[in-house]
Amino acid sequence: MSKIPTTVLVFLLGTLPPTQAGTAIAAPGDPVGVLDKARAAIEAGRFDDAEQLLRSRIAKPADPVVDEYAVLLEIIRRIKLDYALTPDQMLAKLKRSIPDVTADDVERWRKQGVLQHRVIDGAVRYFGREPSNLFRFCKKARSRRAQSKAAKKSDFSLPQHLYKLVELADKSADPELFPVKHRITYTLQVSDGHPRLRPGAKVRCWLPFPQNYRQQKDVRLISTQPADAYVAPNGHPQRTVYLEQTVDDAATPPRFSAQFEFVTFAYCPTLDPALARPYDRSSALYREFTAERSPHIAFTPELRKVADSIVGRETNPLRRASRIFHWVCENIRYCAEMEYSTIENLSGKALASRRGDCGVQGMLFITLCRAAGVPARWQSGWETKPSGWNMHDWAEFYVAPWGWLPADPSYGLQDHDDPRVREFYCGHMDAYRMIVNLDYARELDPPKTSFRSEPNDFQRGEIEIDGHNLYFGEWSWDFDLHTEPLEQLSP
Repeated sequence: MSKIPTTVLVFLLGTLPPTQAGTAIAAPGDPVGVLDKARAAIEAGRFDDAEQLLRSRIAKPADPVVDEYAVLLEIIRRIKLDYALTPDQMLAKLKRSIPDVTADDVERWRKQGVLQHRVIDGAVRYFGREPSNLFRFCKKARSRRAQSKAAKKSDFSLPQHLYKLVELADKSADPELFPVKHRITYTLQVSDGHPRLRPGAKVRCWLPFPQNYRQQKDVRLISTQPADAYVAPNGHPQRTVYLEQTVDDAATPPRFSAQFEFVTFAYCPTLDPALARPYDRSSALYREFTAERSPHIAFTPELRKVADSIVGRETNPLRRASRIFHWVCENIRYCAEMEYSTIENLSGKALASRRGDCGVQGMLFITLCRAAGVPARWQSGWETKPSGWNMHDWAEFYVAPWGWLPADPSYGLQDHDDPRVREFYCGHMDAYRMIVNLDYARELDPPKTSFRSEPNDFQRGEIEIDGHNLYFGEWSWDFDLHTEPLEQLSP
């Protein structure tokens, strides 16, 4: 295997971006450049040094994580949680899939860059979600994997379902079709014995809640526990059900739940490049959604070069977006991803490593579109297909006369002979979705006190006790889903 360029390894192995020209530049309110020195130490794998630098600037370490020093210290802790497996633990985990695997195999795959790891204070630590990425990117490892028990297969075929949708769309004047009713009970519970549980402690919880948005309608909150709930207004960028509870008995961990229902339609407009209109470049919409938004939407020289090479001399906005969609689908391979709070620049990570999960792929699509003069924005929530549900991120791009059009680079180009099916997810969307977020990294309503578990996306929920954030692993969640198509597709 060829050597992976350093610029790729920086992101592939989860490091933070280097400081400009290797020098520490003081941030506002950081006159001695501690933040940049700490970031440089993290990049070099000197986590202990970074932690000491940051702790020297935190006056009240027992307070909630709010300022930049405390946030970066918390990010270090989260990186260590993501990269917690020792070589022996990685070997033991791999033996479940490859019984004859050896320590030499593990070391070889590490050096090849196909077994995701970091060197932290001189010790090799492996990504906790491995070996999932190893089997995605290493053919030899995949060929040695023992045959696991066959998973129960669903009768649901996405390409076949999409074919029925496009056939139905051809006969319909309405782009919204095949409504699916969803009923969801979402539950979040603090872990037993959490040290912050004490009588009188105030627990604040934010749960995901669906938007009323074009193809998603009839949103209704059925019940919550506790009963007194606040629902963020429709259209809030990251919509939530907010609940509070005061601890009476520290031995009984707080539990929060919300049951709600909504109807989502497939969105299948008839798209013809000949009908696409030029942009009004002076409009507020165009200016906002073709702008950079640091750190995740950044027009670096490399990104501009890639965007220019993709769209070339094409001027039609629909075709420009389609070219970018195809490029992301064909060049950015899916991988199990680190927590977003530990990735400095999602689009930069995708471009450098040529890998990423749905949100990383989607953010690169958005950034390339904006750099190419195509308005684009974030959307996310959950996928709710009959074959399985999960958290999911996608995007939208704007082309008149249709307005905002969905794009899902993670679902990508479908394996089907019909081009309408193959390219379905560039401009169309299925009905098996729950739209929660219309943007990323926006303040919750009501605002959260401390640094969020997921500061960019919002799907699993957020919780804090007396202003202190509880990170993933300190609580559990449950997504109980029931879907019911309100119409039947022809066989």
